[in-house]
Amino acid sequence: MPVGGFVVSTLPQDKEKVIQALKEMVGSTVYGSDQEGNIILVLDMETSEEMEDRVEEIKKIPGVLHVGLAYMHFEDELEKIEKGIIKPEIRFGRKPQA
Repeated sequence: MPVGGFVVSTLPQDKEKVIQALKEMVGSTVYGSDQEGNIILVLDMETSEEMEDRVEEIKKIPGVLHVGLAYMHFEDELEKIEKGIIKPEIRFGRKPQA
């Protein structure tokens, strides 16, 4: 299970509605915020692909300005890859042209 720590940046006036939206997402925990609109968020997902998808969802929440990764831990997912239990999908770089 990958676990990621993020700073979600909002405008101060949007902070509370963004916090509420984040709290409604499965696998997310809000640990605090400051008066400038920065929110400390931890995501605990089953796979790194799920985490990447969740970050993309968070970016689409009205009022979110930026989602910054501060910490990532995915040791047990690495063990599953090494044992062949899961096969990661490569999702970065250029897509091959048809």
